[in-house]
Amino acid sequence: MKSLTKENGSITVFLSLSVMIILSLVLALFQGARIGAVRMKTECVADIATNSVLSEYSRELYEQYGLLMVDSSYGSDSHSILNSQERLKHYVQKNFERSLYGKVSNAQTLTAMYCKDARITGYSLATDNKGGPLERQIIAYMSAEPVGALMGDVLESVGSLEGSGFDSVNVDEMANANQETIDSIELPKIKNEDGKEETISIGNPADAVNSQRGMSILGLVVKDRSHISMARITGASCASKRQLQKGTGLNDKGVASEGEKLLLDEYYFEKCSRFGNELEKSVLKYQMEYLIYGQDSDYANLEKMAKTLLFWRQASNFTYLLSCQAKLQQAELMATALSAVILCPELTEPIKYSILFAWTFAESISDLRILFAGGRVPLFKSDATWNLGILEMLDFRGNYNKTDCGEGLYYKDYLRMKAFMTSGKEKLFRMMDIIEMDIRNTQGNRVFRIDDCIDVMRADITVGTRFGYEAHIERVFGYEE
Repeated sequence: MKSLTKENGSITVFLSLSVMIILSLVLALFQGARIGAVRMKTECVADIATNSVLSEYSRELYEQYGLLMVDSSYGSDSHSILNSQERLKHYVQKNFERSLYGKVSNAQTLTAMYCKDARITGYSLATDNKGGPLERQIIAYMSAEPVGALMGDVLESVGSLEGSGFDSVNVDEMANANQETIDSIELPKIKNEDGKEETISIGNPADAVNSQRGMSILGLVVKDRSHISMARITGASCASKRQLQKGTGLNDKGVASEGEKLLLDEYYFEKCSRFGNELEKSVLKYQMEYLIYGQDSDYANLEKMAKTLLFWRQASNFTYLLSCQAKLQQAELMATALSAVILCPELTEPIKYSILFAWTFAESISDLRILFAGGRVPLFKSDATWNLGILEMLDFRGNYNKTDCGEGLYYKDYLRMKAFMTSGKEKLFRMMDIIEMDIRNTQGNRVFRIDDCIDVMRADITVGTRFGYEAHIERVFGYEE
């Protein structure tokens, strides 16, 4: 019996030791599972919290301009990244809170986690790096647009314009130089009825036309100026003219290729108003003209565009006149008759060119009237598309009869050409102005600023547990990540 009792005692001690080892292993596995659960839940909560922050993007910015960015002011007067940081912390903590039943019964979860800290340690704003994030989002928004044919048309038109020198030939300067030549020639003198000598007047009919060059272009080309928008803005409040907020630098590259520049221009045309295509929502009615010229009023921007068109059209029309023998002969015949009357043959050539310059100006004003009325004018004129005869040129101010040349480019096509020739960064920053002024015009966005709009963020989240250990995770998140 004693040996039997001793043998049973040996088995009990061995079993006890085995149970302790197994129990320790189970507890270790349980603790490891708890730590793994904490890490996994931290990953899930980080994804949920960052996506929740991103879900609070500016609705008006998205609906009007297709851009996904978080307005860090959230419609308030407080513009700070700390607002978004507090939102992040709120969402992290909300995902660790117990249910109502758990709070009432004081039940604890396996992990017993809480948000120890949540910080935004890096971020990029729409305006960082000269508008890189904004440029990148616009290109992403437009990436599905088929612009191949449009790209070819714009590039071809700009190439023809620049190749022909129409953007560099200043016909006004040539006309002024020709007038100086006429003024420098001493005219014959005759005695009047009183026996006194007086200089003969040339009586050049082109003078009445050439004298209009200094007038307001819009006054000459728009019949009813009451339809022109007189909207103005305060330039000092615009993003392009004030000191902008800066992020820490995070995915803010945005250098556009030549093809992407056309995508940007197409975006501007899609979202912005222009003369003849005004939008009710817009503060400035001629937004495309503002992108190009940056003046503080619709009238000033439209006047600038009209001057550009006049510059181009005069260069084109004068080139055509010099190539048209029939019209050159008409001008020369009129100049010869005038110089013969005043007995000054050396004025024949200058008067001829004076008539050609006047004819060019009158024809160009006629072209602008067609364009501003919604008609077409070709870049290069021909006999079929020329509007005014030499006698009609003398009464060009009252001639609004022509409404289309039958072929050519519309006002919007010339506007596209000028937009393409304008600095990309100037257009991008002026687009920021347009976005700001239109968003501020909506409810709850009175103090909206584009340089408070966040594109990408980096979150640093620390999670604690009541068991004494913690988990740490870093996330970079944005709408294109």
